Amino acid sequence: MRALVKESPQPGLVLRELPDPEPGPGDVRIQVTRASICGTDLHIYNWDEWAAANVPTPLTIGHEFVGRVDALGEGVETLTIGQRVSGEGHIVCGTCRNCRAGREHLCRNTEGIGVNRPGAFADYLIIPEHNVYPIPDAITDDQASILDPFGNAVHTALGFDLAGEDVLITGAGPIGLMAAAICRHVGARHVVVSDINERRLALATRMGASRGVTAGQQNLVAVMDELGMKEGFDIGLEMSGAPAALGDMIESANNGAHIGLLGLYHGPITVDLNKAIFKGLQFKGVYGREMFDTWHKGLAMLESGLDITPVITHHFAFEDFQCGFDVLNAGEAGKVVLQLR
Repeated sequence: MRALVKESPQPGLVLRELPDPEPGPGDVRIQVTRASICGTDLHIYNWDEWAAANVPTPLTIGHEFVGRVDALGEGVETLTIGQRVSGEGHIVCGTCRNCRAGREHLCRNTEGIGVNRPGAFADYLIIPEHNVYPIPDAITDDQASILDPFGNAVHTALGFDLAGEDVLITGAGPIGLMAAAICRHVGARHVVVSDINERRLALATRMGASRGVTAGQQNLVAVMDELGMKEGFDIGLEMSGAPAALGDMIESANNGAHIGLLGLYHGPITVDLNKAIFKGLQFKGVYGREMFDTWHKGLAMLESGLDITPVITHHFAFEDFQCGFDVLNAGEAGKVVLQLR
């Protein structure tokens, strides 16, 4: 099979021919039809400090995908050959306290496909039956290929009561953009998105944002005045991993506001916690998706009219993967989908 491999600890990926994997007991082999490039994949491609510390080489990477069930391991009973599926990219232990309590997204022993074990940038992917998620007919292959990052946005946004609230999203990457669409879909009043990339800010308004704000150039207080906001943002979704963005969010938050933290920082950061304390802010760290309630709610919103397709800006043939990573590194793309067949 064809596979995109991080072959050695240095920037770049190589396209290799590898043996077709065989499913073991309880496993499912999926023939991947489309796979999208994640920010995590970009970290691995560029081989930054995080990748060097966490990713073994050689490794087939990638974890956002859609495909069809191709082979079933012994004991698999809930799926059929040819069924269209995606899958949860976090493989959990099933035995720790959180897993046994139904909080699998908090498993201490999580392994990520394409990060700790072979991933989805390949003709075939092996994952446990438990992680396979059937795709309804109403969901397109493009939508299905980005359900993983969409799930991050769903998990972060729906962690709070959004109806009638004013929301600030810092970071207009694909997850931030999809979060803006979700907030609007479930009834937020104003959704303001900040970023330094003008192209992505324009996309944010297409995705439902009330305003796009150029970080470091436009004043959030002035934007709040223009929108008729009197007291500050009720909900903050920090998607950028930029320390200054978190500082701006704390500064512009209303007393008692809730802040979801999804963006990853490059190292320790300094924020004014005294302001957070005096404002009575509540912070929630978010990682991955709640298994599998996030999947259910996300698909339900897509089936009820939520449109996330504008976030997909580029398609490339699998062999042209280099073009996809190039446009992402240049800041010229939202989601990039690789077509395997």
